Amino acid sequence: MKHSDIFQALIQDQLVSDPVSARGRLLAEAATLFRDKGYERTTVRDLAAAVGIQSGSLFHHFRTKEEILKAVMVETIRLNTAVMRAAVERESAPEAKLRALIHAELESINGRTGEAMAVLVYEWRSLSESSQEEVLALREVYESLWLSVLQQLKDGGQLSSDVFIARRMLTGALSWTVTWYRPERGGLTLDGLTDEVMAMLGF
Repeated sequence: MKHSDIFQALIQDQLVSDPVSARGRLLAEAATLFRDKGYERTTVRDLAAAVGIQSGSLFHHFRTKEEILKAVMVETIRLNTAVMRAAVERESAPEAKLRALIHAELESINGRTGEAMAVLVYEWRSLSESSQEEVLALREVYESLWLSVLQQLKDGGQLSSDVFIARRMLTGALSWTVTWYRPERGGLTLDGLTDEVMAMLGF
């Protein structure tokens, strides 16, 4: 299934917002502002100005600024989990599944959801405890895809390290690519970068 088809299915199921809707545009602008200015320094007025509405109109969609932050995180995890699940299901061999996961995560970090992914990492502590629990539950589903594939590789003797530690190391390495990976400058393609990560892991 193509990314666009996955996205449309999630929109139809009301799991993510239509990007052309007022809510969708607001979440996209919020992700940019929260990443660039930080959640605490971004005001309701900033958010309203970014989408060209009055400040009070924001509360037609969300009760608080924190609800906007949570929605950015929740919808990003839902989308990327669906994309990764589809990528894994297209493959049969554990090694191919791992490559699909790496490619999908690199694409999410350096592509359309990159800003929201950064917000998820850096603004986690800005959420209330109850909101953190909700986001964490979704995150655990996302991570279970990775841990399952890594465990298959370990069981098959292709991975010698601890599965949990391997995933934590991959999380850091892949997330950090947003600071230096610039394919538009004639460097590695996303496929090429995925190959490099696989080579580092010994595949």
